Amino acid sequence: MNTKTSRLPFIGVDIGGSHITAAHVDCTTYKVIDSTMQRLRVASMDENSEVIIQSWVDALSSLILKSSEETIRIGIAMPGPFDYQEGISLMKGQQKYDSLYGLNIRTILSEKLGIPGDHIVFINDAEAFLRGELASGAASDFERAIGVTLGTGLGSTSNCNGRVVDVNRAFVPFLDSIAEEYISTRWFLKHYKELTGKDAKNVEELLATADESIKDQLFEEFSTNLATFLNDFIADENPQVLVIGGNIAKTWDYFITKLQDKLVNKTVVIKQSEMWEDAALVGAACTWISN
Repeated sequence: MNTKTSRLPFIGVDIGGSHITAAHVDCTTYKVIDSTMQRLRVASMDENSEVIIQSWVDALSSLILKSSEETIRIGIAMPGPFDYQEGISLMKGQQKYDSLYGLNIRTILSEKLGIPGDHIVFINDAEAFLRGELASGAASDFERAIGVTLGTGLGSTSNCNGRVVDVNRAFVPFLDSIAEEYISTRWFLKHYKELTGKDAKNVEELLATADESIKDQLFEEFSTNLATFLNDFIADENPQVLVIGGNIAKTWDYFITKLQDKLVNKTVVIKQSEMWEDAALVGAACTWISN
């Protein structure tokens, strides 16, 4: 998929576990055009496929320039498992988007938005994140980078072999399960309840209500788990920089010192995301000019 001009109205889309964010992206400056930003909440666990798809269409419709002389191009950062080449959702038992399993999302969006299906490209969300940070964010001054996104899931990606790829380390064996079960929002909420008997809706609520001793214990264990995961990742990829994004990265001050102490390779620069959600939007939209 090669588009030589960046004057086209490119749209970057980030599909999360509870939201869709979309905006026009300037692929000459690798910046999101803030005035076009659309964000809607999506009940990914509870709603049927028609309701979920309609929420995506609602977010995208206002960005489709019907009067434009040049056809729009859309890049969609999508969590896995997903057939990115064909545009088919393979998410099942992920506590999100189960109702989309087996559906050809490219064909559905093409029909509902009135644009050619081959003008919609899908990219792994963690891969899109690192592409954005390499283009104009925290990794822009480095040649070899890895990225992790910490949120409802665990994303992992690398460009250390010459191109940005999703390395999908969320499902590597870890303790008595897989890495994602110990390095994600659901670990925080599950372990918080184990320690206190209380429920929290998200990590932000946990931080606002938990005792300091509980927060210290949670982030000590979390930093140990994350360091164990990253030590193997860094050893395998040999990056110059690690960029950490996702909602849990916003709790940076609670874990970064603990994490750095536990990392074996002290030469790797550890950086917090500079672009946040914009990284995935830029990485997805500008896939059209980088492929």
